[in-house]
Amino acid sequence: MNEQKLQELALAVIDIEARAVASLAHQVREPAFIHACTLMLGCKGRVVVIGMGKSGHIGGKIAATLASTGTPAFFVHPGEASHGDLGMITPADVVLALSNSGETSEIITILPIIKRLNVPLIAMTGNPGSTLAKAATAGIIVNVEREACPLDLAPTASTTAALAMGDALAISLLESRGFTEEDFARSHPGGALGRRLLLLIDDLMHTGDTMPMVGPDTSLSNALVEMTRKGLGMTAVVDGNRHLIGVFTDGDLRRAIDSRLDVHVASISDVMTRDCKTVQPGMLAAEALQIMDSTKINALPVVNQDNKLVGALNMHDLLRAGVV
Repeated sequence: MNEQKLQELALAVIDIEARAVASLAHQVREPAFIHACTLMLGCKGRVVVIGMGKSGHIGGKIAATLASTGTPAFFVHPGEASHGDLGMITPADVVLALSNSGETSEIITILPIIKRLNVPLIAMTGNPGSTLAKAATAGIIVNVEREACPLDLAPTASTTAALAMGDALAISLLESRGFTEEDFARSHPGGALGRRLLLLIDDLMHTGDTMPMVGPDTSLSNALVEMTRKGLGMTAVVDGNRHLIGVFTDGDLRRAIDSRLDVHVASISDVMTRDCKTVQPGMLAAEALQIMDSTKINALPVVNQDNKLVGALNMHDLLRAGVV
């Protein structure tokens, strides 16, 4: 088999699956889709997703997508459900069952129990005349002309279509719930978005002995020692009550050297930046990053509402935390 033939086969698969997904637009316009969304929006418990084999793998992904976009959901293996896991389904739940044939024995076996619990059943199947479709409270038909497999046997186009329909359900529910970036971040605290939207300056800033600060009468040379010792590329300049007067940074040092100032004689008050940028506790770390980016600075003093120094942070802190 040559390279051209391999490419032709791959392109044929993509074409078949693309057409399978495109055909779902008609099903989304059917009342069953809206009914399914309504059932899940009104669910007081969780959406329990079930499916066997490849449909089970798709079901697991759908459950994960629902859960991360504001619809509490989890996956239950229908084979295990008959051996005790049915206890995970409560009357407050909604069941979403996936079966291309609609006759998967492990699912059909537990349908009477689901009905006895009076739990709404949403079916996602390719066979509208199947046992599963007939038992469903809302039946979403996800049928395909053929599988991408040349034998028309291995679940390929059908699972791709089911996955796309699951995404359509999840995102429709997300919009209906008014799910926001902040909501998404709360369920993804370890991700980049979570760090940007949840991490506070308080979580990163240097405080206490690690916070660089000197008085206004400190010599420039001693201020440089403080900057070097604390390693933030800056030092805050404060009065006796630790109220911020100004800041001295690496940039201020370069300007002082350019002006041929004697660093051994000069006072820090002669070279500091008085009207400096600051941030306050409770602000998002991402806000500090935005200030640094817009003003081309690498460090910021943190002050409270009384302009009293409470901390300091620099760009490296944001980098280490993954905010950048």
